[in-house]
Amino acid sequence: MVTAFDHGGGVRSVRVPIPDNPLGHTLVYVVDTDRGPVLIDTGWDDPASWDTLAAGLVACGTTVGEVYGVVVTHHHPDHHGLSARVRDASGAWVALHAADAAIVRRARESRPERWFSYMADKLTAAGAPREHVAPLRAPRGRTVPGLSPALPDRDIVPGELLDLPGRRLRAVWTPGHTPGHVCLHLEEEHPARLPGHGRLFSGDHLLPGITPHIGLYEDPDDATVTDPLGDYLDSLERIGLLSPAEVLPAHQHAFTDAPGRVRVLLEHHANRLSGLLGLLAEPLTPWQLAERMEWNRPWADIPYGSRTIAVSEAESHLRRLVKQGRAEPVPGSGPVAYIAV
Repeated sequence: MVTAFDHGGGVRSVRVPIPDNPLGHTLVYVVDTDRGPVLIDTGWDDPASWDTLAAGLVACGTTVGEVYGVVVTHHHPDHHGLSARVRDASGAWVALHAADAAIVRRARESRPERWFSYMADKLTAAGAPREHVAPLRAPRGRTVPGLSPALPDRDIVPGELLDLPGRRLRAVWTPGHTPGHVCLHLEEEHPARLPGHGRLFSGDHLLPGITPHIGLYEDPDDATVTDPLGDYLDSLERIGLLSPAEVLPAHQHAFTDAPGRVRVLLEHHANRLSGLLGLLAEPLTPWQLAERMEWNRPWADIPYGSRTIAVSEAESHLRRLVKQGRAEPVPGSGPVAYIAV
């Protein structure tokens, strides 16, 4: 059954399923313009997801072939996955921030073995046990999901008004969840005249009941030490200052009081960082820290792939603590362990 919802003011959404994922679906937004509909995100590249998107657009009073453009909030496959197929069916342009476009290009230009080797080396350096790393050393023909996503036609420039004739949609760069994540501020009066400044398509940056994953997205050939959690916290504060009347996220449901939600997330990360300092009273590798962190289930119940993601999140928090001068690596440790200062 197709789920399409009218948010008013020429904005609708379609619930596009994500196969075998507890998130359930991606909310793909359909924005009317003078040149035809523009999609914000597209959903996962899967036959059932494509069928749902196509049927949902019909329910919204249009078709895939009429799509004028696709604005992608970030490169993850549940957002960018169907972009190429929409473009092929309609001739639409696809826009993505340059930082995420660079990740897409690296993924397309690298052999899967290169990525498995890189992931194995990163996990080994983080202190992962041999049994966790072993499948990456011998992937046996496995592929990396989302390794060949569509190259965008246009870069999203922070602060610009996007090419939506008859609408005012401004790009707001919000790195953290990915380096090139963008929120999109519809600078128009809310159709229900709710107090605030327009509406915000928030992608995965600001969700009503989920704390987005903040991990590491790096170039294997670039030694730059990034601080994705610091980027995310700074981005959150910028979004809070926008004070949109309503937030239209990529998952769950629309909500109001963006500043209130921002405060909750800032407090969450402040408390998590303080809690990690307690754990770092003894030297711990990123893997050991991840084992001891609080997740939505016990560590023993976390599946293989999610453990890798958890370690990436532990590392992003460690980098924030090191940058703040609250933790430091233990000299001579290998794999590198960290301790509170």
